[in-house]
Amino acid sequence: MPWQAERRQMYDRVVDVPRLLCFYGENERLPLPILEAARDQLSAHYGEELGEPFRTAGLCFYRDGKDSVAWHGDRIGRGNREDTMVAILSVGEARVLALRPRPGTADPSVGSTVRYPLGHGDLIVMGGSCQRTWEHAIPKAAGHVGPRISIQFRPRGVR
Repeated sequence: MPWQAERRQMYDRVVDVPRLLCFYGENERLPLPILEAARDQLSAHYGEELGEPFRTAGLCFYRDGKDSVAWHGDRIGRGNREDTMVAILSVGEARVLALRPRPGTADPSVGSTVRYPLGHGDLIVMGGSCQRTWEHAIPKAAGHVGPRISIQFRPRGVR
């Protein structure tokens, strides 16, 4: 897979992204046939609810517990203004996916941060208004943590 190290603007400086990334657009073949099969099966299962198939795949390679992703919602493209869906398949070492209501968007009775340990083969699907009203993160992990790959399947125009 053509993993890429990236640098991004964070406030007043440019920093290394603490994980490796790889993106496959809607007309690109995925690196393994099993990933294409997974995307097709998820599209078949969620197609009626989503109203369209999953078309892209983003992969994040967390090399160890020092790799992470900060709090965010997938709000690039139409996910910023429309209900949509992302299906995330986790392979490799277990890591925590943390979710919290986006400030000012959730019912106060919902509570605060929830954490889901995602292990090898686990699937989490975030749909509806989740990307606009909740944030998610993969926090750094202490101790020895092996590698994990997160595969995110999304419909057209959502990042």
